[in-house]
Amino acid sequence: MLTACADGPGTPLMFRKTRILLEMIKVEHTVFALPFALLGAVMAARGAPELRVLGWILAAMVGARSAAMAFNRLVDAPFDARNPRTSSRALPRGLLGSGTVVLFVTASSLLFVIAAAMLNRLALLLSPFALALIFAYSYTKRFTWASHIVLGLSLACAPIGAWIAVSGSLSPHALLLGAAVVLWVAGLDIIYACQDVEFDRQSRLHSIPQRFGIARALFLSALLHLCTLALLGFSFWRQGIGWIGFAGLLVTGLLLAYEHSLVRPSDLSRVNTAFFTVNGWISILLFLAAGTDIVCRSVR
Repeated sequence: MLTACADGPGTPLMFRKTRILLEMIKVEHTVFALPFALLGAVMAARGAPELRVLGWILAAMVGARSAAMAFNRLVDAPFDARNPRTSSRALPRGLLGSGTVVLFVTASSLLFVIAAAMLNRLALLLSPFALALIFAYSYTKRFTWASHIVLGLSLACAPIGAWIAVSGSLSPHALLLGAAVVLWVAGLDIIYACQDVEFDRQSRLHSIPQRFGIARALFLSALLHLCTLALLGFSFWRQGIGWIGFAGLLVTGLLLAYEHSLVRPSDLSRVNTAFFTVNGWISILLFLAAGTDIVCRSVR
């Protein structure tokens, strides 16, 4: 865990705060959504999109994800302070003030809206709704165990938004890819939530593991991931993706099976490996496989 003490006494305050902010929003976990955004862009372009468009898609992704994560840390700070697993985060420890985080959320949101405006009119018009969705997620655990689905919808904005950024319109193909992301993210978030079952019960927070128990939650997670593979397969077929993409999908299925082998109701010690490492490789693999297939076909 990065702390302010990780820097020397002579390190400028702004630099220390920037490092803490980047650690707080887990910037490295952009690997979950960014490859799907790039895949949506490649699918929409039927090949390699323009570099200018890719640049603004990247800016939009950084802005939206940074705003969402910082906002989540802000509104969840009272719960994080009481949860032993999260009590070392920056806000509960006082390494950052709430004012700094509010300013960061505002700046990140502005970056997202500006990037959307630079892409096309539809992207700009939809940007406030995307922000509303990703901010609303942070409150859903307070009243519904379906919060995992809302998180999935939030990350599905990445491929759908990238499709709109390239094409200027919304397509059923984009929605199909987005639906696959919804199920994938919901399934992995259910696994992650298994760590906090007792705390959620004590704090009256809602999740599928808290509501139905860990064993049933893990079964539902596996079922959602099977549906993810089915939707991705159908999406690839509709897009005319060939053997390279389907080979990547096959390996994805094996990685998902490995992920679920790592966690048991009686042993959650490898949740972080299942959640972070495996799923990071899945998103990268799918983009590389399907993206390569599409680009190769476009240059023939």
